Amino acid sequence: MQIIFVRFSLFLLFSVIFISSCDSNNNSLGKDISEEYVEISLDSNSHNTQNLSEAFPKINYSYFVIQNKAHLDSIKKNFEETKENPALNKMFCTLNRKERRFLRVGDTIIVADSVVADMTAYSIFPQYYEGAKNIKKLLMVSAKYQAYSCYEYGKQVRFAATNTGKERTPSYPGRYAMVWKQELRISSLDSTWKMPYTWNIHKYAGSAFHKFDMPGYPASHSCFRQFMDDAKWLFKWGEGEKYDTILKTSYMTGTPVIVIDHFDFTPPIKKPWLSLRSNKEVILDLPPDPMQVEEALIPISQIPKVSRGSLKNRQRYLFAEDTLRARGIIRQGVVLTESVDFNLQRRIKREKKIKELDEKRRLEEEKKSENEKNIINIDDN
Repeated sequence: MQIIFVRFSLFLLFSVIFISSCDSNNNSLGKDISEEYVEISLDSNSHNTQNLSEAFPKINYSYFVIQNKAHLDSIKKNFEETKENPALNKMFCTLNRKERRFLRVGDTIIVADSVVADMTAYSIFPQYYEGAKNIKKLLMVSAKYQAYSCYEYGKQVRFAATNTGKERTPSYPGRYAMVWKQELRISSLDSTWKMPYTWNIHKYAGSAFHKFDMPGYPASHSCFRQFMDDAKWLFKWGEGEKYDTILKTSYMTGTPVIVIDHFDFTPPIKKPWLSLRSNKEVILDLPPDPMQVEEALIPISQIPKVSRGSLKNRQRYLFAEDTLRARGIIRQGVVLTESVDFNLQRRIKREKKIKELDEKRRLEEEKKSENEKNIINIDDN
């Protein structure tokens, strides 16, 4: 039996300005909560559904709007990461799906009335997933809620925030699998993109989990961004493609990754994780058999040109966009951004500039040579 005691103190957030909670039933952060304890009892070896579902007490959430710079500075300070209570900052960033440095005046923020070191206490995924009871490791993603969960034989072992792809380069629903990992990945399309703790989950599209900026909304080029600590944890936890008897990788044999939904970009943009009232309000329904989920459909325009020649079942990629539009996953009228090799563009631009400079030097040399000839002719005369 694993017993966890977490001591926490919520600072007086409204020392600068008092803001009413959007939910009058929630505890106000104007109240200074201190010297309190959260006691969690969880049998780490048990797969009993009831025990797991009751592993954490109900945690209520409150909502506030950042009113001005002074209020913003106060929030950043009160929820900063400290050695004494790193869980306070982690709770705040996970619930808001963003780093504190991206907070702005006018933002709505969500705060829990209890701080628990284990982020699965705030999970929107079930603590136990019956459909995954025979699967060693499984990663489930909700693009709608910008979060993911990791399971081991059906038991949830990690809950984390993610920022997925923006509308014109979205993260598509469906089944993926971990392929390969790299501790520091420099993008083959843009060398300015440095991505620590990368786990590739689609060898052709380049979709991956990695550490990157977390502004609190879908912002990537289809990848799944993470906070640094989550990226480090996932990097060690996941398993890549297996090898067959002739040491050739076997397709889709790494840790399964299932994206169960898509983000709704229909204006006005909604962030459903900011509408939750407690950790018990929404527990997502997961597919009965995750391994029967359709492999993700990805339009060929989202595949780098250098990879298109090696695609398996190329027709599937050619018709993917039409299917995704028919299903409402891509909104009508939205033009997808084609995969661009920025390194190639810069190289072409650089080579063009070098040619232009060479041509300029050649013309200057010709002009200089012509002037010298004219001077010689004048002297001869």
